[in-house]
Amino acid sequence: MSDRSVHVVVAGMLQGVGYRSWLAQIADSYELSGWVRERMTGEIEAVFSGPSEVVAEMIAECRKGPRGSNVTSVSVQEYSHILTTPFEVRETS
Repeated sequence: MSDRSVHVVVAGMLQGVGYRSWLAQIADSYELSGWVRERMTGEIEAVFSGPSEVVAEMIAECRKGPRGSNVTSVSVQEYSHILTTPFEVRETS
């Protein structure tokens, strides 16, 4: 299985439901590398790196969201670098 990296932007009602920490917990359980942060616009932005099939599962999780969220769109683009560092939650930008 080959590795893949994607850049994801999630939109919807995501504030106040712990979306970033929920996403980081799932990424850790899948042993993915990358990061997640909230944008000033309220969207969630993330990069996931790991085995292609696992990254695809993570994208599906992004579409579901945690309890209390209402995901309206998930934009996915290939990311040019394979990350190998532990998954992290970054500051809002």
